[in-house]
Amino acid sequence: MMTQGKRPSWDSYFMQLAQVVAGRSTCLRRQVGAVMVKDRQILSTGYNGSPSGLIHCDEIGCLRQSLNVRSGERMEICRAVHAEQNALIQAAKHGVAIAGADLYSTHQPCVQCTKMLINVGIRRVVYIHPYPDTLADVMAREADLELILFGEEDL
Repeated sequence: MMTQGKRPSWDSYFMQLAQVVAGRSTCLRRQVGAVMVKDRQILSTGYNGSPSGLIHCDEIGCLRQSLNVRSGERMEICRAVHAEQNALIQAAKHGVAIAGADLYSTHQPCVQCTKMLINVGIRRVVYIHPYPDTLADVMAREADLELILFGEEDL
């Protein structure tokens, strides 16, 4: 954490907010928070969890967990909407333009989220926890989507 009297950098500030947002997650496997920012203004936030109005994973259980599905596999049987997707959905729902924005996420986006972020024009993604998805990395590089690993020691 930061020392008394020292202001956090903008990246640190928005990353700390992403960690707070992750606290709303109802996923049993991984709590992820995302914050979309443009010109140092927060545009949208999202965390991973079941769609609005549906039973949450922390209440009903996780099918992927009960079947011992490894991370990154069989995503189609997951009840949760990813944090990045929820941030995109919230922006669209409220008519917030996000082209050219940055995404601060507690975790590196998967390939599905990366494709969405590319299509909406996110310019960079700052994250703390890497996610082993080679195709996501390749597509981000190809689209000039900047991926920045932010060290926890920088918070």
